[in-house]
Amino acid sequence: MHLTRCRRVVVAVAVVAAIGSPAAARGDAVTDWNIYANAAILSTGPTAHAAVLSTAMVQGAVYDAVNAIAGGYQPYLPTPAADPTFSQAAAAATAAFRVVAVLVPSQATVLQMRYDASLAAIPDGPAKDGGIAVGEAAAARMLAARANDGRNGPFTFVLGTAPGEWRKSPPFFLLDPTPWVGNVTPFLLPNAAMLRSDGPNALTSDAYAEEFNEVKSLGSLTSATRTPDQTMAAIFWQAQPAALYGGLMRSLSARVGLSTAENARLFAMVSLAGADGAIACWNDKYYWNFWRPIDAIHEAAGDDNPATEADPGWKPLFDPSTLTVPALSTPAFPDHPSGHSCVSSATLNAMQEFFGTDKIAFDIVSPRFPTQPRHFKRFSDALKEVIDARVWGGIHFRTADTQGAVIGKKVAKWERKHYFQPVE
Repeated sequence: MHLTRCRRVVVAVAVVAAIGSPAAARGDAVTDWNIYANAAILSTGPTAHAAVLSTAMVQGAVYDAVNAIAGGYQPYLPTPAADPTFSQAAAAATAAFRVVAVLVPSQATVLQMRYDASLAAIPDGPAKDGGIAVGEAAAARMLAARANDGRNGPFTFVLGTAPGEWRKSPPFFLLDPTPWVGNVTPFLLPNAAMLRSDGPNALTSDAYAEEFNEVKSLGSLTSATRTPDQTMAAIFWQAQPAALYGGLMRSLSARVGLSTAENARLFAMVSLAGADGAIACWNDKYYWNFWRPIDAIHEAAGDDNPATEADPGWKPLFDPSTLTVPALSTPAFPDHPSGHSCVSSATLNAMQEFFGTDKIAFDIVSPRFPTQPRHFKRFSDALKEVIDARVWGGIHFRTADTQGAVIGKKVAKWERKHYFQPVE
């Protein structure tokens, strides 16, 4: 079935109408294997910006496998011809299993058990065998396409000491364990640098001073201007995108009753956009190499801006003394642009494109507050809070957040024009 403009409007209306009632427990091979794949990927503790690349590979392969059978949309990668009677469930499970088992070999035993259970629920016969074959082919093509994409490539850090230059931040003084993300071949974009941001504000500018004083006040560990709800929101959003947005997509899917083919397209659109949001963002981060608020506030005496004042003892809300699990701290990579804003913007804009509207009310759950979801009336409202939350946490200047959101929106726009389009 094509998710035509008419169908997208029906989906949007159904989501809005159903928001007041809990979603019924419902899953298919796409949503089930999104849970399994994300659990395996996150079990190894990767950085958020590396994890989204693995998720994109899984969901891209699942989409190609299911779409080869269901038809209706452009494939992401070339896929073999498939009979429409083949099992979409077998194809989705097989594609996901084969990709994630290669990406996370330490989880092979658990993944094999889940794969065996998935296949056992599908009646034996030509439809099942055909689905498995298509899933195998889609996974193989995804793994081949990403075999030399720059993951885990060499990287040379450029650390500075002059005002504005990025350096290792207290209290842990760590370096980004996966800085190579910005050099990875994008999934959608011709190249990551095509979305270069305007860059951070000049240190001597009024705009820089305004944002400096904003984060110094609102983002302080001992802030008297940040509200309790803002504190909660800042911590709420400090979580893996896969954990935040995977759950949201599964919830919306259940509420609307998306088909297996529609789920495959939704999860692929969102995951691949999120991955390119991370790639473009990390490429931009190490281009600008701009310091974090904690270092800017500690060393403001040297920034030649009379409207900023140094405070060598200043700590952000994201300080280990906040006593959260896992511990909070200033991230170990440059400030500009905000990674969370880039990925969240790409993700939420892709959801908006799939459903054909921004105006969908939803709850989103964070692993940090599993029993306290936050409610939004629009996808864009959630993105606005992500932008604010990075300032409230004391880890970003606002320009890093707003320009990160621009990068993510441009990724989603590029995807809309060039990928996942309906075909006759």
